[in-house]
Amino acid sequence: MRQSRAPTASQLQNPPPPSSSTKSGRFFGKGGIGHALRKQAAGQFGPDLAKKLTQLVKMEKNVMRSMELVGRERMEVAQQLSIWGEACDDDVSDVTDKLGVLLYEIGELEDQYVDRYDQYRVTIKSIRNIEASVQPSRDRKQKITDQIAQLKYKEPNSPKIVVLEQELVRAEAESLVAEAQLSNITREKLKAAYTYQFDALREHCEKLAIIAGFGKHLLELVDDTPVTPGETRAAYDGYEASKAIIQDCEDALTNWVTANAAVSSKLSTRARTLSQRRRNQRTGEGHDLSGQDQPLNDRESGLWVPASAHKGDQEYDDNSELEEDAGASSIHETGLNGESRGRQEALEV
Repeated sequence: MRQSRAPTASQLQNPPPPSSSTKSGRFFGKGGIGHALRKQAAGQFGPDLAKKLTQLVKMEKNVMRSMELVGRERMEVAQQLSIWGEACDDDVSDVTDKLGVLLYEIGELEDQYVDRYDQYRVTIKSIRNIEASVQPSRDRKQKITDQIAQLKYKEPNSPKIVVLEQELVRAEAESLVAEAQLSNITREKLKAAYTYQFDALREHCEKLAIIAGFGKHLLELVDDTPVTPGETRAAYDGYEASKAIIQDCEDALTNWVTANAAVSSKLSTRARTLSQRRRNQRTGEGHDLSGQDQPLNDRESGLWVPASAHKGDQEYDDNSELEEDAGASSIHETGLNGESRGRQEALEV
């Protein structure tokens, strides 16, 4: 659609990611054999903890390659529509040519969507990598536990039991840190990954809706009034109108930003209240219930006794004795082996 591909307003707000890693390194081509092999083999290898997520990552790669194929074939369909329309009447020829431009643009949007979808998949992979790194600490702790149980059964007085129990304490401490890392990073990366996916999906669908709307405006230029045999239709004079519609569509796509999204997801009152309650619980906030009970401050009633009157009671420190700092480490996967995607020239307007 555009001869010079200047960045859109949305791309200026959120720079596009690198080309998807699924666009290179094809071994089984674009058939279903590679899809099936990847899906079946994904969960057969690697640590047990990471097998399920490994299979999910491979399945998402199948999804991306399917979307890439759809985008390419949509471009071919757009070109074929324009070729067919050349032999038709002037109005049909012009409108089909412009429709081909819009359909070709949809194919390019599919290509961009694949790149942004890959951001989601790569972020999910970072969770898988953390799961794989946690598995050895779990295995070590379990191995030491089994050795201690075996020795207590066969040699209850063996001096090795004391040594193994000390190793078990160290292994449990290492495991606590690893498990905390896994818990923190899983939540962080899960939210980031699906934020990438939903933002990309929202932009993609909004732009598809824009193209669909201008496509219907193009269809209005076709004169579908029935004619009788031998009657001649009026000469077509919609060339400038069709060019203007394409230009308007171009401008709408270029200037689209998330703030201008036409579709909004509004929660019901009940859903919003429950969500807010969950956020308050997470941040330590809550409802103030201090006014429900009468304060026990009547010293003359005999119900209230000062702390100094309790003789011999032990004092307790509420502060925990052990504080762990399990900082979440970010895993970045760089060096995607994707090809730099070049823009194909659109059909001439």
